Amino acid sequence: MLEAVLTGARDDAIEGVDVVVRPALAATAVDVLAADGYLLGTPANIGYMSGALKHFFDQIYYPVLEATVGRPYALYVHGNSDTTGAVRGVETITTGLKWKRLREPLSILGEADAAAREACWELGATVAASLMPG
Repeated sequence: MLEAVLTGARDDAIEGVDVVVRPALAATAVDVLAADGYLLGTPANIGYMSGALKHFFDQIYYPVLEATVGRPYALYVHGNSDTTGAVRGVETITTGLKWKRLREPLSILGEADAAAREACWELGATVAASLMPG
C-alpha cells in the first residue's frame, strides 16, 4: 500500500512537491516541522494504531504542537477485521495537534487488492496535489 500511496504522490501531473518518506520510528520533530503536510499510514494492531506510529506521536507531539497548527494530513489504515480503534486513536492525536484532515481516513480490511491499491494511489495523489504551490 505504501508503494501505491507514493506512486500517487509522485505522479507526473503533480509539480513543486517533494515527497519525503520517513518510517515512524525514524521520523523526528525536525522532519515534521520541515514538512508542509503529512500522509500517515498504519496497520491496525489489536484494535489500535501500530506501536511505531504511537511512538512517533509521543516523540513529536509537544515539540511541534504550536508550529504545525492547521497543516493538512491524511490517513490510511490496514486491518484484518477492524480499523475503528486505530482511526480513532490517530484522529484524537491529530485533533490535539490541530492538523486539518484533508479527507476521510482510508480503511482497508483484509487483503490489499487492486481496489485498495487504487484507493491508496488516489490518497497519495490527493495529498500531494493539495500541497502544490499556487
